Amino acid sequence: MRFRIIIDTSPLGSMAALVVTAILLSAPWPASQAAANPFDVLLGSWGGSGQITMTDGKQERLKCNAYYTGGGSQLGMAIRCQSESSNVEIRSKLSQSAGRITGTWEERTFNATGNAVGQASGDKISLQISGGVSGTMLVSYSGSRQNVAISTQGIALKSVTISLSRS
Repeated sequence: MRFRIIIDTSPLGSMAALVVTAILLSAPWPASQAAANPFDVLLGSWGGSGQITMTDGKQERLKCNAYYTGGGSQLGMAIRCQSESSNVEIRSKLSQSAGRITGTWEERTFNATGNAVGQASGDKISLQISGGVSGTMLVSYSGSRQNVAISTQGIALKSVTISLSRS
């Protein structure tokens, strides 16, 4: 059996080759090449600003830095923020398996600790915090930006919202 390769150099042939190339390049990757683990996307240093709200209604602007370490199924998180009169220092050690997240959470300035459980899906990590403090933490992210929203009950800190970008 013989094969013959025909190369069409006409303008129409070139256009067809471009269309085929574009289709091949835009085709979805196989599942093994899917988006990176959510923990891996967050790794590194981030900086930005936000707002803190206290239970008495007082609000202040924040300047923040976040550091994420680990990768794969493990994530260490440290978020440090300063305002005119307050500091917020949040730390977590999280583990992930099949989208389910478990770990510990603490806010050092207000001396609050607890357990964290939640899930990772798409471009979001959602956590429920329980123990010495209760609340929620939502991290939504892309490769270069992230937003963090924290709500608590049982301590003077009511909420923190932060927008960060890669440092």
